[in-house]
Amino acid sequence: MAEEEGMKLKNIAAALAFGVLAAASGAVFADDKPTIGISMPTKSSARWIADGDNMVKTLQAKGYNTDLQYADNDIPTQLNQIENMITKKEKVLVIAAIDGTTLSNALQKAADQGIKVISYDRLIVGSPNVDYYATFDNFQVGVEQAKTLLKGLGIDQGKTGPFNIELFGGSADDNNAFFFYDGAMSVLQPLIDKGVLNVVSGQKGMDKVATLRWDAATAQSRMENLLSAYYTKKKVDAVLSPYDGISIGIISALKGVGYGSKDMPMPIISGQDAEIPSVKSIIGHEQYSTIFKDTRELAKVAANMVDAVQKGGKPEINDTKTYNNKVKIVPSYLLKPVPVDASNWKPVLVDSGYYKADQLQ
Repeated sequence: MAEEEGMKLKNIAAALAFGVLAAASGAVFADDKPTIGISMPTKSSARWIADGDNMVKTLQAKGYNTDLQYADNDIPTQLNQIENMITKKEKVLVIAAIDGTTLSNALQKAADQGIKVISYDRLIVGSPNVDYYATFDNFQVGVEQAKTLLKGLGIDQGKTGPFNIELFGGSADDNNAFFFYDGAMSVLQPLIDKGVLNVVSGQKGMDKVATLRWDAATAQSRMENLLSAYYTKKKVDAVLSPYDGISIGIISALKGVGYGSKDMPMPIISGQDAEIPSVKSIIGHEQYSTIFKDTRELAKVAANMVDAVQKGGKPEINDTKTYNNKVKIVPSYLLKPVPVDASNWKPVLVDSGYYKADQLQ
């Protein structure tokens, strides 16, 4: 009996030790819940942190484990993270790509193992192994950005200018940047042609106005160069900015030469993502507008896609024409973007529960 009791104690001790090792390694045993890989580009933008958190929360509520990885805007790091997810045979991959052109080989490995891939907000291009795409109506984002500029300048109320405007685009390795720019120019170009708007620098087209990695410092440097080269005797009336981080860089450059004062009002400046510093800037009447993309809703759409494909079904989609990734038309679900300015930030962002009021003080 003593020998039998001793063996029991040894078994219990071994089990406890095994449990401690499992906990220390982050592994979870005796758990048959599928794991979903979530690859996000960076934590340097608040919106991607929100996207990741919302994806984890929504998928875990549906009964999945999650493996959330951030790549610090480094392409090799993201590729390595995705390859590790494939090696671990995670069931579905949700990927917001840093560079949508760099993942083809990895996604072929995923397809060979029957792993489905959902492109999240940024379209992965050049691969046939992108099953679905969850995003916002990105062309409409650009349209709304341009419309806020017209509102701020008073053009929609009949003012004819001419107004001096400069154009900024997003990162050229992000397919969405072209949709944002094209959407905005569908509104702005006719007014440029009529002389209502004047691009003083002459810099138009994504080959001239793109901002690599959506970087604020890069945008600030370009705006400083534009001001010193073209605006020593002229005033900037508006700046098309595709993203809040870029807008903050532009504003820093403008403040550096005296804009934002009584004698030199801040130009009308657009943005995107409703990040807290930019919402505060809007409340303070520096940045004029942003575009709110509710990441809670995008996370729900992506999670519903995961759930459907994991169960062998087809997810809900509402677009089968727009998003050609250079190999195929990727079935997509597009959400509606919402323009935000000083007149509606509170109902859209606070009353909806997206932010708490004290976050914006």
